[in-house]
Amino acid sequence: MNSNVTVLSYNESLLRKSDVDLLKGPHWLNDTVISFYFEYLETELFKGDNSFLFVSPEVTQCIKISPQQELEIFLSPLIEEKNPKFIFFALNDNKQTEYSGGSHWSLLAYSDPEKIMFHFDSSRGSNECQAMDFVEKILQYFDLPIEGRFEEVSTLQQNNGYDCGIHVLCNTEQLASYASHYRRLKGCPKVTLEQVQRKRLEILSIIERLRARNG
Repeated sequence: MNSNVTVLSYNESLLRKSDVDLLKGPHWLNDTVISFYFEYLETELFKGDNSFLFVSPEVTQCIKISPQQELEIFLSPLIEEKNPKFIFFALNDNKQTEYSGGSHWSLLAYSDPEKIMFHFDSSRGSNECQAMDFVEKILQYFDLPIEGRFEEVSTLQQNNGYDCGIHVLCNTEQLASYASHYRRLKGCPKVTLEQVQRKRLEILSIIERLRARNG
């Protein structure tokens, strides 16, 4: 089958065979797969709960490379539409502005009730500089000082060079589930190795289910 063949058209996401094949591993996840799962979380798993905003990697990259004064362009429409309490960003170490890429994903999560940005990195230290620059922008957007408002969270570490995206998706889902009950992010249990190991098959199953539903 041609790798460009469309497997699933889902709201704003378009998954091609080449994207879905990444889930069959061992492969690094791209922007498209992460965007799809963020959209799935928002429209299926947490449907109707405006507490959560899952920002696509593309928008996160635009925020990362744009000057502070342009954050209004990318972030304000999303904030004003939902007035979310918890915002999730999939952060990539890509420093290029012209195209997607990079080699590592980590998760930044902003909690409005706690007024804290949390960083979850499955390869601790790999995205530290990228995260700090991004956090400073977001906290400034919310008129918050960076001191005491950023927390590097101890999280399950990956044991290979390609599962960072899977860790981001597992952490995002776990944190949102926790926040839906406790209205905070601090104290959320760590994602387990078992969760990470089964996530690819879970997402593949979700894609098949959505394909069947869409006819």
